[in-house]
Amino acid sequence: MTVEAEYQDVLQNLEFAIVSIYRITPDLIDAEVLNAIDSLIRTYGAAAQGKSIGSRPLRGISQEVAEAVAEMCEFRLGRSPRVDVEGNAIESPPPISLNVLVDCLKRIQSSIKFWTKQQGRQGYLNYVQRFIV
Repeated sequence: MTVEAEYQDVLQNLEFAIVSIYRITPDLIDAEVLNAIDSLIRTYGAAAQGKSIGSRPLRGISQEVAEAVAEMCEFRLGRSPRVDVEGNAIESPPPISLNVLVDCLKRIQSSIKFWTKQQGRQGYLNYVQRFIV
């Protein structure tokens, strides 16, 4: 089974975090999102192998994207409960493994590269936002 089929909900959650930043920062470009995703793949990939790495610091909007996506990653890993606007706990889905998370991040990385090549600097962002309500 493909990552898209098996973990569509996880991909949607992670992409929701990306699109949320894009909607408040419309000049965000795919390369900045790719920097954030690459950084998260390194961080969570190392953690999946039981290692710790010193991540290269991100700057500006790439850092904001990385923080938003990392928050969703932590939620999907079952490490960070979320609350709604009224402060009520949101029921957490079953936690995923670090390996599954890295696979999902790699799928997003691949999608960014594909859509940027096909449609330009905001190709991925313009493509994915159509699926996020």
